[in-house]
Amino acid sequence: MTDSIVYLVGAGPGDPELMTLKGMRLVRQAEAVVYDRLVSDEILAEIPKDAARIYVGKQGGTHSIPQAEINALLVDLAGQYSNVVRLKGGDPFVFGRGAEEAMALVAAGVEVEVVPGITAATGIMSGIGLPLTHRGVANGVRFVTAQCGKNVPLELNWDSLADPATTLVVYMGLAKLPEISSKLIAAGMPADQPSLAISQGTTDRERICRTSLKDLPKLVKDKALEPPVLIVIGQVANLSEDLGITLD
Repeated sequence: MTDSIVYLVGAGPGDPELMTLKGMRLVRQAEAVVYDRLVSDEILAEIPKDAARIYVGKQGGTHSIPQAEINALLVDLAGQYSNVVRLKGGDPFVFGRGAEEAMALVAAGVEVEVVPGITAATGIMSGIGLPLTHRGVANGVRFVTAQCGKNVPLELNWDSLADPATTLVVYMGLAKLPEISSKLIAAGMPADQPSLAISQGTTDRERICRTSLKDLPKLVKDKALEPPVLIVIGQVANLSEDLGITLD
């Protein structure tokens, strides 16, 4: 075990004020920071001027550095610095591949601490004022990712996901939204199920599309929503009027 520690820190869903106090403190104390594309400029501005900064984010679904190289980079940095922060959008352990990085560090004898962040699903929905669950409307919620690799078909349990009483949240689903919509409907999800697509949630560039599951792919294309986009499918999308929220 080295004397170094690597902190896997969640930066939250976009708004820098939604990052945890602990996460921000660690960023301000870091000797080296490895960060993703979805980390805001305001958070990056808190990195000490003399700290090493390494960008390893994705663009167009492709890592600028392959994941195996990121793992090796973190191990290497732990040999050079005593305090390393790996900064990820959302929460490191929710579709962030944080566990892969933690395993690589542990295998190399490096101490790891995970600092949770607000994941996109909860942060963005609460941020616009809508619940993910609501008594009598949605008795559960499921998170899935549509990022299965380039040119890899989605292999999800569509019959299970098509439950209209459960809110379904799809991360990284923009490119595969037509497939998601058609397969859910084929599995029994009502074609008119209320659905949302939220682009760049919790930021000043946030945009929201609301329509039926069947019509969501076309509306998102017509509105030219830009990633990151969170897809939320469920009756909770219809609670906006009762909650005094204007979405459209």
